[in-house]
Amino acid sequence: MKKIRMETVLSILLLAGLCLLFSRESHQTAGKAVTGEKQAEAAGTVVVDAGHGGSDPGKIGINGAREKEVNLAIAEKLKECLEEAGIHVVMTRSDPGGLYQEEDENKKQADMRARCTIINEAKADLTVSVHQNSYPAEAVCGPQVFYHAQSSEGRKAAACLQEALNSALSIARPRETKANNTYYLLKKTKTPVVIAECGFLSNYEEAEKLTSKEYQKEVAEALCTGILTYLNAE
Repeated sequence: MKKIRMETVLSILLLAGLCLLFSRESHQTAGKAVTGEKQAEAAGTVVVDAGHGGSDPGKIGINGAREKEVNLAIAEKLKECLEEAGIHVVMTRSDPGGLYQEEDENKKQADMRARCTIINEAKADLTVSVHQNSYPAEAVCGPQVFYHAQSSEGRKAAACLQEALNSALSIARPRETKANNTYYLLKKTKTPVVIAECGFLSNYEEAEKLTSKEYQKEVAEALCTGILTYLNAE
């Protein structure tokens, strides 16, 4: 009888020990999950805006490239890069179409308003609008980042992105950030916004590079580096 009671006691103690161990492991796992969620939240939100789209091709390159397609290609690669870094990304457009309805009389205006609505509702830490530049003189080249003149955060973000682009793309004659008070997207948004002109489609050499997947990825990674630098500083 004593032997049976002793075995019973030992079994109870063993079961209690296993339950305690399981409880601790479950608590630790849950703790890690919560920590992971907090880290994901702390990483920030970025809106990636691929300029133009639909009936608006943007600039037409010296090599025939359409800006709207180059913008979207770089924007998609930037999204991947940011998400790998734990950033929540909101895309204004993810396909060749524009952000307007066919019945809209002024499609360009409707498109810009829709972009601003997405940006304002996202309440993101930063919005990066991807574009390509153009100039009558073919020799002009290199990326340049614009920001609203009255936005101190926009200026800081633009500086981070400009430095990353100039460095990563080995730009021979680096351009500097430029303030602007007229661009619709900069005027009508409530959170920091920068416009990244990644290169000049009017420069044949740069236009050719901007249409290659390899260079598009380099540009996206440079933009990602600049964005993360800004977010970490903030």
